[in-house]
Amino acid sequence: MSEVRLTGLSHGGGCGCKIAPALLQEILGVAKEKLPFPDLMVGTETSDDAAVYRLNDEQAIIATTDFFMPIVDDPFDFGRIAATNAISDIYAMGGTPIMALAIVGMPIDKLSPETIRKILQGGEAVCRDAGIPIAGGHSIDSQEPIYGLVALGIVHPKLVKKNSAARDGDVLILGKGLGVGVLAAALKKEILSDAGYQQLVTTTTKLNKVGSQLAPIAGVHALTDVTGFGLLGHLLEICRGSGLSAQVNFDQVPVLSEALPLAQQGIGPGAIGRNLASYGHAVDFAPTLEEWKQRLLADAQTSGGLLVAVAPESVEEVLARFRETGFTQAAVIGRMQQGAPRVSVQ
Repeated sequence: MSEVRLTGLSHGGGCGCKIAPALLQEILGVAKEKLPFPDLMVGTETSDDAAVYRLNDEQAIIATTDFFMPIVDDPFDFGRIAATNAISDIYAMGGTPIMALAIVGMPIDKLSPETIRKILQGGEAVCRDAGIPIAGGHSIDSQEPIYGLVALGIVHPKLVKKNSAARDGDVLILGKGLGVGVLAAALKKEILSDAGYQQLVTTTTKLNKVGSQLAPIAGVHALTDVTGFGLLGHLLEICRGSGLSAQVNFDQVPVLSEALPLAQQGIGPGAIGRNLASYGHAVDFAPTLEEWKQRLLADAQTSGGLLVAVAPESVEEVLARFRETGFTQAAVIGRMQQGAPRVSVQ
């Protein structure tokens, strides 16, 4: 069978495939009230990263699913990235993963069994790193290659970290540099350097295990991960859920070094425009902030970093946890404050 580029089989890749925030809200509607299940701790009310259901006074189960089309052409790397991205939602709730199920949709007339097997093996490799089994799953014959996981985790009910519990004065910390979507767009255009590809794979396959270490820190009030809606989109979810506004200092935001010159050239996925069209009305950019910087803040991240809202007195402890676990770019990027749910960027 003659193989083709994986990215050439999909109209979008990674979390750039996500339906734009405004359209998604139109499709799903607004959750008016909490669902009538007293043990459902986290449902659909605040666009959180995963559902959480209390089993007893000591345990709650976290359930999430995430899948997408290829962001890279190497099948093993594609599987690794998709699995890392899916498991991240467990860590973003402060939990520990325990098991996964595979979601597989492949154009079997275009991809060989060997290529499909490598995708699955990539996912299995990441799950081994996370210490969990892939215990089953489901597969279909589809027009575009799709891979991801249903991920399950556990957490103490008192340690669940929502995206809706930020407080006035909280400091915002971002765990990974931005620019994944920019690098992926350059790859699809066949202009990405070897160093750029290596940085793309390295950041998107680094598990956000630190999330389970942040959960017991009392000063950590809100937690989420930055994916397809970009930094601004996921920060706005924190703002809306918490009833606060946020301020971001662009010069403090970590950016992947290989993505920076590409972003300055205007390279990026179409998801950037969709994101800004969806929520740009809720963002106040400083008049002097260059357009490429505005776009980078809306860049669709795949397997992005954790975004933490933390009390000022716990900032150093949180940064230490990040650095001890290899997140060298983790940085303070702004703060939460009183006001309507908006983001201002300086």
